[in-house]
Amino acid sequence: MIRSVDRAVAILDLLAQDGWRAGAEVARELGVHRSTALRLLGTLERHALVERDPRTAKYRLGRRLPQLARVVSGELDLRHVARPVCEGLAASSGETVTLDVLDGDEIVPIEQSTGSTAFVSVNWLGRHTPVHCTASGKVILAFAADPIRQRLLARPLVPLTPRSITDVAELEKQLAVARVGGFARTFEELEVGLDAIAAPVFSTDGEVVAAIDVSGPAHRLQAGGGPDLVGLTRDAAADLSRRLGYRGRASR
Repeated sequence: MIRSVDRAVAILDLLAQDGWRAGAEVARELGVHRSTALRLLGTLERHALVERDPRTAKYRLGRRLPQLARVVSGELDLRHVARPVCEGLAASSGETVTLDVLDGDEIVPIEQSTGSTAFVSVNWLGRHTPVHCTASGKVILAFAADPIRQRLLARPLVPLTPRSITDVAELEKQLAVARVGGFARTFEELEVGLDAIAAPVFSTDGEVVAAIDVSGPAHRLQAGGGPDLVGLTRDAAADLSRRLGYRGRASR
């Protein structure tokens, strides 16, 4: 245990319970010297985790905490709503289904369900992958705002397999096709032997916030006569978008 961190968390818990507190009160509650409490409060204040009233010299929780909470609650809400959709798609497709989001310049899955034919279950959760090598990355890029797309297309397209797309013009051509068709695909571009299909998920305001991705062995995803994986993936993404409140056309 790091004592200063433990005390800082105790301060946040204290202010969450009782609102405004003076430095001397915080010191008494923590059982530390007043100067120690003030140093901790000062550090938290610099990071906007607490704020000080200059008139009373009392402290309360700061403006940054709601910002941090929105990030966590937003992801948890998205995962909660998406879970039955991902489970249903995994059951109907028989493959591995993930809910993927853009995290900085990379794609990261935040929810995963495994179908009956996915004998080897790979845990994709939390695994960061390049945008240009994933079906989710392509479809999010296709429907993202222009500044985001331009920023990501300006980065080097590093190949992960011999089939990875490294030419920006070719990738832009695929993004244009994805915008028309409402889905994107990869063919052994992230890992040899692995294909994927993804469709975009939209928020209430029409912004792309995630993608639903179906991945599995290349021979199975390219085989004819099986389930309509493209249709199932698009339907699942549309279902999740509706559950999130999306009703209109996607903003591009």
